[in-house]
Amino acid sequence: MQIFNIHFGLKTLSSCAWQKTKNMLETTIAKIQDFAGKEVQLKGWVYNKRESGKIIFLQLRDGSGFIQGVVVKSEVSEKTFENAVKATMESSVVMTGTAREDKRAPSGFEILVFNLELIQVAEDYPITKKEHGPDFLLDHRHLWLRSKRQWAIQRVRNDLILGIYDFLHREGFIKIDAPIFTPNACEGTTTLFEVDYFGNKAYLSQSGQLYLEAAIFAHGKVFDFGPTFRAEKSKTRRHLTEFWMMDAEMAFYDWKDNIDFQEKLIVQLVQRVLRNCQQEMKILERDTKSLEKIKAPFMRLTYVEALEMLRKLGSDIKEGEDFGNDDETMLTQAHEKPIFVSHFPHRIKAFYMSVDETGKYVLCNDLLAPEGYGEIIGGGQRETDLKKLLAMVKKHNLPQKAFEWYLDLRRYGSVTHSGFGLGLERLVAWVCGLPHVRETIPFPRMLERMTP
Repeated sequence: MQIFNIHFGLKTLSSCAWQKTKNMLETTIAKIQDFAGKEVQLKGWVYNKRESGKIIFLQLRDGSGFIQGVVVKSEVSEKTFENAVKATMESSVVMTGTAREDKRAPSGFEILVFNLELIQVAEDYPITKKEHGPDFLLDHRHLWLRSKRQWAIQRVRNDLILGIYDFLHREGFIKIDAPIFTPNACEGTTTLFEVDYFGNKAYLSQSGQLYLEAAIFAHGKVFDFGPTFRAEKSKTRRHLTEFWMMDAEMAFYDWKDNIDFQEKLIVQLVQRVLRNCQQEMKILERDTKSLEKIKAPFMRLTYVEALEMLRKLGSDIKEGEDFGNDDETMLTQAHEKPIFVSHFPHRIKAFYMSVDETGKYVLCNDLLAPEGYGEIIGGGQRETDLKKLLAMVKKHNLPQKAFEWYLDLRRYGSVTHSGFGLGLERLVAWVCGLPHVRETIPFPRMLERMTP
């Protein structure tokens, strides 16, 4: 679309520059390859600047990408060069010039600037090129998000979200929005955030799973995707108190079908990121060769087999104990692909898990990401027998009245069904190769942090 700008620098523009401004095309950095040799206008922020005599190099960010603008004093008006001098880190600008191909540039192009308008000059931007500690950066998270690395992480996160939606849509799933206020626990009463609900006790959702189980009887295959909350007093690199999770539930799927489906999902998501996020991977300096190895089939171990493997690797884990972070790290560092671990002891898993023929283990699985990243998915087959489920509600000392609606699902048309929960932030951390999960979400909530 041709636009005509007459609102800046007209008194100092030469007739040639005026004609250029008049004929320019407004676009974004992501689309710059479509405008090779053409005069364009870009709107964004200066994220870096370098001066070399009578030439100023402005690194511009517009949300869609990054590009260098070259301002040559002899080629522009006095006002334009003066604005380039005044432009500071994170100043907002309107840059106009000719899109010139440059194979050395990350985008393959640079802009030969002939006009620069300052919208707002930023002063004393607190995040500089020097090394900053994590607490300082998290205190300035609202600004830290602008950095090239954080930009890349959130773009990968967005692509994974879109990939999940696309995959589930192709597989015939319906999105069901589960409530965030819940009257009872799903994953255990010790990690609940309790809130006052007009004089009654309520809790922030740990998972939408129980509500999704109700929806499979109407739609067959369903999912939700939203924030979940765990009051875990943990400071590990894998834990947040508020995180995003995709829960899926499928009627007529047993635990084996469930594992096959999870494997298919992860393979396609990794392939999608490798295809769509090459620039982001370069910015993050991610070794994509390790991600290229993520193809089916994944290794499949039972809990007992994994236990034996861990002991050989030096773990002191005991029979009946759940895996700790160190155990997951130890197990996955020895393998290039994700690992399914199934059949965990009944007593360490949730009340709704279906028990195997031995009565000791449940038909569940954890999916552990390689390179030491650990669990990214937890899932399993749900108990369908009313008597067995009722016995488990009592065994876990759960209030039967609060779960009557859930028990109804076994009274009216109960069928074999399975599901799983995928932790988005852990998935992003693994795919991006990040050392800590706090960088995977725009504004992390952790044990000792609730701001900004």
